[in-house]
Amino acid sequence: MPDFIARFATAAEIESWDTLVTANPNGGNLLQSEAFAAVKKNYGWNPQFLVFEGPNYTSYNLVLEKSFPALGKLWYLIKGPDVADVSDIPAMLAALKVFVKRARLNVFAAKIEPDIVASEEARAVLEGAGLVKVPDLQPNDHTALLDISPEPNELLRKLHSRGRNAVRRALREEVEVVRMEPTESTMRSMYDLMVGTIAAKATTTARDFEYYRQFWTEFSRRGQGRFYFVYEDGVPSVGAFVINYGAKGTYKDGGSLQKRKQYGDSHLVQWVAINDMKELGAREYDFCGTPPSDRLKDPTHPHHGLGLFKTSFTKTVTDFVGCYDLALSPVRYKLWSKAGERLFRQLYTRRTGKQFY
Repeated sequence: MPDFIARFATAAEIESWDTLVTANPNGGNLLQSEAFAAVKKNYGWNPQFLVFEGPNYTSYNLVLEKSFPALGKLWYLIKGPDVADVSDIPAMLAALKVFVKRARLNVFAAKIEPDIVASEEARAVLEGAGLVKVPDLQPNDHTALLDISPEPNELLRKLHSRGRNAVRRALREEVEVVRMEPTESTMRSMYDLMVGTIAAKATTTARDFEYYRQFWTEFSRRGQGRFYFVYEDGVPSVGAFVINYGAKGTYKDGGSLQKRKQYGDSHLVQWVAINDMKELGAREYDFCGTPPSDRLKDPTHPHHGLGLFKTSFTKTVTDFVGCYDLALSPVRYKLWSKAGERLFRQLYTRRTGKQFY
């Protein structure tokens, strides 16, 4: 097992954060980005920039930190650590324990969710490292991924027949996809489409507009986010916000009117975005959230409709291992897991009206 050293990033490394993160073994993740750190700083989290140095590679990871009375600090390595192989996780966590103890950081637990494909072997390694499986937090712990490296004509032919036919029909009928500037009006229209779609098709609720406004602004001003709209009768009927980060494009947010006349409009939005991401250097496109692969056809799953749409481009769903907790202080972690997390989440939501994570 290789040895790793854990430390905080230097000021120079933080200045080049996105460049370093996207050079990680798996290319990083938009939720480890400078833009996302800036958003979460305004929503109750203290961003920390953590580095794991090993014999063969260095991994840069965003940590979201929150402090709690009597317990200390919780670390959330969102979509991390980024590793070359699951077998590196135990060594990284050992380094994390040493770092936290030596630096007296008062961290009682670390929550991790590496982008490692789920398997019995991966679960055995994670559980063998003392990790405890906990509920997943991010929508793309189960997701549809599309290889977009082929040239456009070949890529279109490789799409699932449902998606390919919808794109071709929308092109024949001259549906127009508009690339929108990140103005307040664009963001308001995007949010309205999202809220309408969630109300019609999901059991969850949307975050407040201000959260999305900050999120979209941070990524857009760095040249990492784009809005795509389709109009019908002069009003936005389909909207999407897509992020290019490293070698991956991600369909982060979307919404549409429930009654529309233009067939294939939402598919064409994705097709235009996919080709834009490809031109920007992306090799993979993440549709960002489906039901787990074993529940893809379950109509009772809250993401059933989204899963059907997203798998009309790619037939398969990728399941990642999801969220695990590492107890750094067993006594305090027991208090957290028994009642503390539930209590603090309730108090935070009541006080702010916002989501805890």
